[in-house]
Amino acid sequence: MFQIDNVLLSDDIATVKFACDISRCKGACCVVGDAGAPVEKSEIPILKKAYQVLKGELRPEAVKEVETNGLISEKSNGDLELACTNNEACVFVVFDKAGIAYCAIQQAFYECRLNWEKPISCHLFPIRISKIGELEYANYQYVPSICSTACERGKKEGIYLADFIRKPLERKYGKEWADAFAHTVQLVRKANRV
Repeated sequence: MFQIDNVLLSDDIATVKFACDISRCKGACCVVGDAGAPVEKSEIPILKKAYQVLKGELRPEAVKEVETNGLISEKSNGDLELACTNNEACVFVVFDKAGIAYCAIQQAFYECRLNWEKPISCHLFPIRISKIGELEYANYQYVPSICSTACERGKKEGIYLADFIRKPLERKYGKEWADAFAHTVQLVRKANRV
């Protein structure tokens, strides 16, 4: 484990090789699971705006879910998460002709229709962040049914998870933090002989 400012990170974030391969996994991280993506309170107004912009493009069952039960749900511990259809696909998931799941928010961002890419938890996946007192703990959450193809691609192309998630980490913590992270990652790899 290593620490940068008030963030603890598991060593495997520095040492594991990982690069998404959406053509093979078909966007499983947006579809597989028993809960919606974690959401920060500050993201709720942006998500509500995104829903209004994208409502006409979303799957009918997704619109029905949001209109019936809401866009965000609160768990018993107070954590917030995005709504899903049938406890699986995120309400913002759209599918292309090949059956690959895409985030409608991210697609609208690429098309310059929204100025926000997606929830930070989605951008950081497979990293999950939790609170431990005053600290945040970033942990690599390996789910074989979702992540195995990304690990294969990362190994084949020599891409480390730390490099793959640099942009979302900078988005969350800022450039100075991300620069310190990149430097520390090199030290962790040396210490672990990776």
